[in-house]
Amino acid sequence: MTHSASGLLFARARTSAADERVYLAKLALLAVLTALGVVLALRPEPLALIVGVLLLAAMYTHAVELQHQALHHSAFRASWPHRLVGVPLGLPMLVVYTHYRIRHLQHHRHLGTAQDTEFFGFDTRKPLTVGLLLRGMFDYARVYFVLRDVVRAVTGRWRYEYGELSPAMRRRAVTEYLILGALLCGAFALVAIGHYDIVIRLWLLPLLFAVPMHFLVELPEHILCDTESTDVLRNTRSIRGSRLSTWFTNGNNLHIEHHAAMAVPINQLPARHEETRSRAVHVERTYPDFYRTLWRAIKSSAAPSAH
Repeated sequence: MTHSASGLLFARARTSAADERVYLAKLALLAVLTALGVVLALRPEPLALIVGVLLLAAMYTHAVELQHQALHHSAFRASWPHRLVGVPLGLPMLVVYTHYRIRHLQHHRHLGTAQDTEFFGFDTRKPLTVGLLLRGMFDYARVYFVLRDVVRAVTGRWRYEYGELSPAMRRRAVTEYLILGALLCGAFALVAIGHYDIVIRLWLLPLLFAVPMHFLVELPEHILCDTESTDVLRNTRSIRGSRLSTWFTNGNNLHIEHHAAMAVPINQLPARHEETRSRAVHVERTYPDFYRTLWRAIKSSAAPSAH
């Protein structure tokens, strides 16, 4: 879809040294909060355990949103640090960086067409029902498919299912699946020698909450939008949100701005939101506003039609 060059929304921008510092500060805060979550989750008091597990779940979710920026190579001025940082950011939620990157960039190219290959979330082309939303929200079956891909990588049978890959990109994805497999073997070894409590508190319980948490972050992006349009001003949603939600989602709330110029550093997107509000169809003020809209749409689709 071709848009007017006037305005800032579709303008490209390079990553600057200041943008790098913002991203590094986000990584540092992630590390501090994750460490706090570990300390609390290992405490004997039930309240500390609950707070620690929920904090780790939130940080694992936040890490995938930081990984998302690395996918687009908009966090650093050089390209090589993105994979170095992006690979570990996805490991707690079993997200393999190169596989995610390939599919996600295809999503950007094919949004609004049948070739859309988004990695996460609810398929907006399916009927809007509570059952399907809950199935997407609690998609723990995804763990099975990740384990399957790890086995395929180990045995040399891993293949990309949505097109052809260069040998170099396939090697990268396979290597990252092997890294994930090694970490999973380490977790199994801890369980085998009796340290199952560590694995449960620091990974399994947080993952249990992180899966629906991440789904709720991703869901507003395109649902209830015009999924048959290739116009980002019609097929994508932005949510102004608060400073907290913008930080936690790493700017995922400003999704129209991101799709309009996907290589622009995330911290530059808020400056483009006023233009989005004046031009786009689907813009919400807050996340609660969006979920109220979603609930009304669910009730409306479930109501019997009048005769």
